Amino acid sequence: MKYENETVTLLNVNIIIFDRALHEKEKKRGRMSKETFFLIALTCSFVWYVVPGYLFTALSIISWVCWIFPHSVTAQQIGSGEKGLGLGSFSLDWTTVAAFLGNPLVSPFFATANVLVGYILLIYLIIPVSYWGLNIYNAKNFPIYSSSLFVANGTEYNVKAIVNEKFEIDMLAYEKQGRVNLSAFFAISYGIGFAAIASSLTHVAIFNGREIYEQFRSSRSKKEDIHARLMKKYKRIPSWWFHVTLLVSFALALLLCIVMKDQIQMPWWGLIFASGIALTFTLPVSIITATTNQTPGLNIITEYIMGVILPGKPIANVCFKTYGYISMSQAVSFLSDFKLGHYMKIPPRSMFIVQVVGTLIAGTMDVGVAWWLLGSVKNICNQDLLPADSPWTCPGDKVFFDASVIWGLVGPKRIFGTLGNYPKLNWFFLIGALGPLVIWLLQKAFRKQTWISLIHLPVLLGATANMPPASSVNFNAWITVGTIFNYFVFKYRKNWWQRYNYVLPGSFGRWIGFYDGSSILCG
Repeated sequence: MKYENETVTLLNVNIIIFDRALHEKEKKRGRMSKETFFLIALTCSFVWYVVPGYLFTALSIISWVCWIFPHSVTAQQIGSGEKGLGLGSFSLDWTTVAAFLGNPLVSPFFATANVLVGYILLIYLIIPVSYWGLNIYNAKNFPIYSSSLFVANGTEYNVKAIVNEKFEIDMLAYEKQGRVNLSAFFAISYGIGFAAIASSLTHVAIFNGREIYEQFRSSRSKKEDIHARLMKKYKRIPSWWFHVTLLVSFALALLLCIVMKDQIQMPWWGLIFASGIALTFTLPVSIITATTNQTPGLNIITEYIMGVILPGKPIANVCFKTYGYISMSQAVSFLSDFKLGHYMKIPPRSMFIVQVVGTLIAGTMDVGVAWWLLGSVKNICNQDLLPADSPWTCPGDKVFFDASVIWGLVGPKRIFGTLGNYPKLNWFFLIGALGPLVIWLLQKAFRKQTWISLIHLPVLLGATANMPPASSVNFNAWITVGTIFNYFVFKYRKNWWQRYNYVLPGSFGRWIGFYDGSSILCG
């Protein structure tokens, strides 16, 4: 395994600075040490979390527009931070800030600015015009912000009615109930998702293609940097370790597809196809993640492809997405962790063993906890039957389920194809693919306008990929915190930013697991 130092993963920078703050002794120079700063911030965050977490939960989502106009439907649509556009909504709860987009203090400001632009374009321009102005796709028949599925008159779609005993689509029942309809927000967000995934490939090809090619050519003859020279004291990981791990995991997955083909629904060649997609996107997504701290997802493209090939089989679609998207996501995390070990001079063989063992333990524990929760929490994830203040609403799983219906059970042809209501959204693939080329041409035409080079379409278009399950208050809070620290503090208090900015995130959220674990165990 060869080590390169060309791409710095921003999340690793945060981890390294945080670890150094806790383990390296500083000389006393009349200013607060990083360790002391961390302990103070940790204590404050621990004490404060009691307030929005338990004593006054309304601080997690503050929608003052809704408070002022409690009986106005339009005000609720505009001001709700959870189920509306979230105009002016904000949060004083760190779990809300970092829930879906990660730590805002780690994201560079140019990436935060791209997220801000993408968010504003969708939430405060496209959606209002589409909903109140054009009533696109009969938008007013449905909630302004929802991931649910509907029939044409606005009532919720009865998914159970169109599923047969084999967990496949019942065409007679489907034709009787009619087409699946989406809220304007959900439909348009899918279109923007099409553009985001297409732009990821062309962006990396245009802006990083030459660098990738040169790195590939010089990888065997290039002069080693200081990190690589220091790492030479450790034994390298034999290539066969990776090959055996790949073969064993692939063989087990293949065996699952063959032995349980009726339950899995996915044929053996689907596993090979999904692996190929993961392999294709790992490099471009890794580059985007390393430079922006934002990771484009492959969920839409994998769902779309399998939905076209095998419509009416939701379990096959979910499995294909898992092997295509999650495999790529895990590969990116794996590379990032090895990069961290490279910087921290951790023996690579130890890193590999820890990764494999950790994956086995985490996977086993996740499945065990999931089964335990499903059996112990009554009506878990069923929002219609749960109490209003229940934490077990599972917003992410709700979106996952709806996606399995859209792409797997019903199929893209009956929603985004000729048999559906949204075929025009497929043009977003072309728009996304050509977008980076337009940005590149603008850079060449207006060389003095340096801000053009900061436009990052995969991040800008993919900014709202987590909506839903993320809501507008998550974005408002994340963008606000990121802008304050990585623009204003960086610009006007740069010494403070350099010293403490990457230490501060380590103190936030450290006690959340303790609180959440206590709440689960105590009922």
